[in-house]
Amino acid sequence: MLTLKCPYTGIMLDESELEAGGEAHLKRYGPESSDDDFESYLFMRKNPKGVHFERWRHAYGSGKWFHVARCTQTLEVFGTYPAQTLKPPQEILDIIAEKRPGWSWDMPS
Repeated sequence: MLTLKCPYTGIMLDESELEAGGEAHLKRYGPESSDDDFESYLFMRKNPKGVHFERWRHAYGSGKWFHVARCTQTLEVFGTYPAQTLKPPQEILDIIAEKRPGWSWDMPS
């Protein structure tokens, strides 16, 4: 079972208390965006086998959204951080890079 720490309450939660929200750090487009940009935002998601950044909500607690860095292959969780953060904290990126030599985070376009 997936267990995550809510960065707002500091409580360890199992997945029954959470709601998945898909990929984190997506660029959202405004009303003046092209059809291609809007289509890409709606439908084109990464689905990696390995390190992935996701949005989760503490549904039965704080109700707040937060981001999770985890491995989709092993379910290893590298860390959680507030959803208002524009990029993963450096300490989480360092943990991932240490455990996955050669890995690097690519800022979404």
